Parts: sequence; C-alpha cells; structure tokens
Amino acid sequence: MSESLDPAFRDDCVVLFPGQGSLSGGAGNAWRRSSHWDQIGRISEVSRLDVEALLTTAADDEVVRTDHAQIATFALSTIGYLELVDMGIRPRYLLGHSLGEFSALVASGLLSIEDGARLIGVRGAAMARAAMATEGSMVALMGGDEGARDALATLDEVWVANINGANQIVVSGTRSGLDAVLARHRELGWRRATPLNVGGAFHSPLMDHAQEELDEVLDSITWGETEATLIANVDGLVHTKPAEWRDLLSRQLTSPVLFLDATLTLPATVTTTIEMPPGGVLTGLTKRIRPFETQLAPVSLDDLQEITI
Repeated sequence: MSESLDPAFRDDCVVLFPGQGSLSGGAGNAWRRSSHWDQIGRISEVSRLDVEALLTTAADDEVVRTDHAQIATFALSTIGYLELVDMGIRPRYLLGHSLGEFSALVASGLLSIEDGARLIGVRGAAMARAAMATEGSMVALMGGDEGARDALATLDEVWVANINGANQIVVSGTRSGLDAVLARHRELGWRRATPLNVGGAFHSPLMDHAQEELDEVLDSITWGETEATLIANVDGLVHTKPAEWRDLLSRQLTSPVLFLDATLTLPATVTTTIEMPPGGVLTGLTKRIRPFETQLAPVSLDDLQEITI
C-alpha cells in the first residue's frame, strides 16, 4: 500500500486494527462516500463474496458469520487507513488484534490488498469449517486474581486464547470444557465469566486444520517491504521481515493473542491511538492497559476527517 508520495511517519501514533468481533450490520454505510470505496470491489472479486452487501445491507446474524465478518472487517479497516493517510496522518506503529494483523500488514505494505483479501478469505472459511467440526466456543473472564490464569490449567479441553489485559482474558474450548469454566469460574479466581457469541474455539489447538489450509496459501504469497513498525500477537514483539510474518500468521491461528504484551511494547513516545473502523473495542482495551493522551475511534468518514493531531 506504500507509495512514494506517502506522508512522513508519525512516531507519536499507533493505528489499531480490530478483529472480527467489532462488526455489526450496516457499519459500512457511514463510509460509502470514501474515495477508496472502490477497493470493496477488488476485495469482493478476490474473496468471491459480496463485501459491499455485507457492509451495507446484510443483517447482523449474516455479518457475524466467521467467513463474512473477517473479510468485511478487513475491507472497512483498509478504507479507513487509506483515508487517514490521505489526510497526511501516517502512524509508524501498527497493531492488529487477531484478524486485524492482516489489515496491519496491508497498511504496512508487506501485503498487497489482493493478497490480504485472499489470505483472509481462506482463513475465514477454514476457521468456519474447523469450528463446525469441533463445536467449540469462547468465554471472556474478568477480574482474575494472581493465580486465576494458572488455575485454568486444571481444566480439560480449555485453552487461553486472548490476553487482553492484566485481569481480562478469553478462553477457547469444547462445549464441555467451557461449561466447566462457567460453573467454576469463581472457584478458579475469576469474578465474572461471559460466553461469547462467536463461531468457534479460535486461537486454540481446535483450529489445527484451519492452520494447515492457511499455510498452503501463505507459501504462495509475494511479500513487500516496510518501514513501519508492526507488533505481533503471538509474542508481543516487533517484527518487520516477511519470513517472520509468514510463520507468525500461521502460528496465530492456534496460539493466544498477547494483546496486553503487544500494547506494552509500544514506546512511551506513542501518545495517540487511532482505531480503524469498525472501531471501539481496542480503544477500550488499550486504555485499561496503559495511559495515552488521545484515543480516537472514528465511526464514520465524517468523524475521521475531523481528526486533528
């Protein structure tokens, strides 16, 4: 996505790219006036899905399907980022959550929009198939004490999937494993346990078959170069080399998202977060992890175009 006429990097900003759980029906209507709306057609062609319909007219129950939500979220985040750069704002730091890593890689120039769409199309469909085979799901846990995360190791068929804060994690598991979490969460040291309306046990070994399908496509990708700074979910560290990201994207499907560590990797000089649409979730998570002077999550093109930093 990088061009020679791109504005200079802003070292005081990070762009946050959301995962699939942020999207709702009609989220794209507030962005249809974007000069980059034509990217939706390119993404639709590669993914073989009507992404414009998913963003503008599809009902919530259709949008939240794993294979639909991922490509539609990616498309909307990409449009938001292109508009941000058009405004002369180009943050050096890019941080995605799960699916959002693919959006971040496209924003960095390491992936083309077409390759990003191709990977996400395969990833979403493969994850949906793996989910149907295992009938797993996810549960959010809040308010854990010091040993609460370790206590989860005593349960069968339950894995830590997201570490979103010091006292906020998400676990994946089979139905029986998650039933045990819900029944015993207080005993295990968690104040609250909330089942999530998701399509499967993501970021766990139950996604092994999806990982195999994604690996085949990853091996065919032509990677670009970048001067941006990307922070990975798998280890919370900075990575900029294509060979590293091929492995990281593969591992991410079956490994926990270390969003807490990744956020803490940002230097103290980063004082502003800008979350791409459909935004809000990551802004809430990051503000509980560390202080920022300014946090923005524009929900429309008009909101984004009013940003002055």
